[in-house]
Amino acid sequence: MKSKIALKLALYFSAVLLLFAFIIGAIFITLFRAQTIKEHKNDLEARAASIAVALSDYMGSTSSGGKGMMSGMGGYGAYLRFIDDIAMADVWIVDENLNLITSSPMSSEEYNYADLPEDADQVVKEVFKGNTTFSEGFSSLLNAPTLTVGTPITIDGQIVGAILLHSPVEGIDDATLRGIGILAVSVSAALILSAILSVFFALVFTKPLNKIKNTALLLADGDYTVQTDVRQKDEIGELAGAIDILSGKLLLAKRESDNLDKLRRDFVANISHELKTPVTVIRGSLEALCDGVVTEPEQVNNYHRQMLSESLSLQRLVNDLLDLSKLQSSDFVIEMQELNLCDILSDVARSASHLAQDKNIEIRQTFDTQSLLVLGDYGRLRQMFFIILDNAVKFSPVGSKIDISLKDRTVSIIDHGKGISEDDLPYIFDRFYKVRSEQNKSGSGLGLAIAKQIADRHGVEILVSSRLGIGTEFKMKL
Repeated sequence: MKSKIALKLALYFSAVLLLFAFIIGAIFITLFRAQTIKEHKNDLEARAASIAVALSDYMGSTSSGGKGMMSGMGGYGAYLRFIDDIAMADVWIVDENLNLITSSPMSSEEYNYADLPEDADQVVKEVFKGNTTFSEGFSSLLNAPTLTVGTPITIDGQIVGAILLHSPVEGIDDATLRGIGILAVSVSAALILSAILSVFFALVFTKPLNKIKNTALLLADGDYTVQTDVRQKDEIGELAGAIDILSGKLLLAKRESDNLDKLRRDFVANISHELKTPVTVIRGSLEALCDGVVTEPEQVNNYHRQMLSESLSLQRLVNDLLDLSKLQSSDFVIEMQELNLCDILSDVARSASHLAQDKNIEIRQTFDTQSLLVLGDYGRLRQMFFIILDNAVKFSPVGSKIDISLKDRTVSIIDHGKGISEDDLPYIFDRFYKVRSEQNKSGSGLGLAIAKQIADRHGVEILVSSRLGIGTEFKMKL
């Protein structure tokens, strides 16, 4: 049997059943023998009482004729032999002087008191006290264990003798042995059937455990799609359910790990691309200046301005990366304090208005209150709103309007630019994700990722809706 648990369960069941059979057998034998002896005693007692009544009547009639108890020995002996035959046991009579006088089929000789079974003296004494009593012992006369019942013979209320019915218990032992044989056959058949059933139920019990084991091995090999397919309303079913939950979570973790690995590769590729362009421009300009390729003052100034512009672009990229790294670190602590959100929005609108002037864009503000206290970091919240407002200015056409509103603790920034396509909308908060357009050629692709991290650290929910050619709305629920 391959299943060790099934083998153990089958052996345990069989051992318990065997022990149960021994206990039941011992109890059965004891109770069966005791009940058989009890019934035999009752039968002997009834026969002894009947014989005692008959003898009392016979002896009483003999005494009234003047012959005495021992007179008429011929008729008396014949009567005793007749009783001995119909009683189906040895009938002995003990007189008042404890002399054993009997007439049995064995012979006509007289026997002594010593020929009675052990403890017979106690039986005789109890009988002459007027009681019917029993004794179970070994008889040297019959050479076998016997059951003896004694009952008094009374004449006119006086005990004149004792009747002893002497019956061997061999028949009781034989009946007990036959009962044991029947019990042994029944128990053996029950044990064989129980052993077969115990093996069957043990295999049924361990089958789901084997499924769970195989599932666990497949999980260890990296197959996180596997399920146990065990549905039971017990502890094994709960274990199988826990394995299935573990499998689902491992599968989810693997997908997240694969996604993070892809993001890491994309991040490395994007950061390499973003750094490569300004570094290449700066290096090329420096080589041209150092090699004397460019010597005219105006061209030298143009090269210097180009290198400064690329350096500022590098600085902005590095700062954005540092900000994003800080915000994603759990060790980075944001200084939370009570702030007036209206002041932050007004400050952001003033700063963005300088950028909007170049495109003749009007920034309009609508607040439902002049004071809304929130808990947060002033600089980070200002940075979050400025990033979104800066994108709104960047993608809005010349002469358009941008609306900033505050209502029911929700800040909305709405522009009327070209909008964001449905394909791009799910990815706008990813690092280095940029919509390829003329307006976004100078962006690093980190702005909205930083804004999302700031929002998460402040418990702010950002919702975005956009329609191509109509505009975009950012809603920030505090």
